[in-house]
Amino acid sequence: MISLPGLEIYPSRRKVFRDRQEIQLTAKEYAILLLLAANKGRVVTYSQIYEKVWGDFPSGGESNTIGFHICNLREKLYQATPNAPFTIRSVREVGYCFEIQAEK
Repeated sequence: MISLPGLEIYPSRRKVFRDRQEIQLTAKEYAILLLLAANKGRVVTYSQIYEKVWGDFPSGGESNTIGFHICNLREKLYQATPNAPFTIRSVREVGYCFEIQAEK
């Protein structure tokens, strides 16, 4: 299990929970979240995401496809956790980064 502030990810079961409530994700959304969470604090490039999630080599137009799935993922996470202590930050023309806000 990957335990993050506000989320629990169970790779063996392919499930994500917030306070024991399952967050329904598509296979691609789940794979993207798992990849970003496993690399929290580090920027994951579009190419890295495409290779790991789609299992193919990028051809140059994958950022829109990835962006579409990230948008849906953010919306589902926001609905489940409106005041989440984490964010999926866009790094313009590079990729995305899963960040956990510091405690205040």
